[in-house]
Amino acid sequence: MTTAPLFQLSSPLTVISPHLDDAVFSCGCLIAASPHTVVVTALAGVPEADTELTDWDRASGFNGGQQAVLQRRQEDARALALLGATPAWLDCLDGQYDKQQTPELIVQALARCAAIHRGGTIVAPMGLFHSDHILVNRACMMMMRTATLSMQPAASSGDSDGEGAAPAQWLFYEDAIYRRLPGMLQKRMVDWWQEGLVARPVQFASDARHPLKMRAVEAYQSQLPLFNVEQLADIAAPERYWSLHVAPGQDND
Repeated sequence: MTTAPLFQLSSPLTVISPHLDDAVFSCGCLIAASPHTVVVTALAGVPEADTELTDWDRASGFNGGQQAVLQRRQEDARALALLGATPAWLDCLDGQYDKQQTPELIVQALARCAAIHRGGTIVAPMGLFHSDHILVNRACMMMMRTATLSMQPAASSGDSDGEGAAPAQWLFYEDAIYRRLPGMLQKRMVDWWQEGLVARPVQFASDARHPLKMRAVEAYQSQLPLFNVEQLADIAAPERYWSLHVAPGQDND
């Protein structure tokens, strides 16, 4: 079996994360291997103090949503510091606190984030499962299309500071934990094909950072006890990324 050639990443790297842990769980090795990475967490808003306690927060040992998000922000900051990355927390609320979020609102919040406009490479979730992941993926797809960014990876010397760099590269990561669910990855590929897109796997020379990634994963102390053995194993499994291209026969439409 042939393997895909190593992908030349255009720097700087910006990773979009639905929640305060997804980026490290799914992309920790790549983040550690990429200087000046910024992780933009879309659903990192702090709910009001009187927000009803959710089942997930109760199982995590919290007394309320505000306490939960503030502690998870601290965990995220510690994890990203270990990887040499910087967090950017947007004010949109996690779906468990606000069911009214839309892709358009997420796009607006992302557009106000300076990290999104650095050029380089943006890595976004595939949105394989979970309503929040699907929501953020749709927002990223909208932003990519609206900005008319090329989906063909551009050549890069790898030393750009990102200023004025356009178009940016867009890549998509397999959502850790959810990529194990039967058929989820295949369904995403079919959906993209029906949208006139084809996904191709890309690989990075970042596996050597795996021990550092796992140290960063341990920073999410409030989350890890709620995952089962298979989910924890998937977090530790090799990361996988995809680039999007116009499907054959679609580029002249």
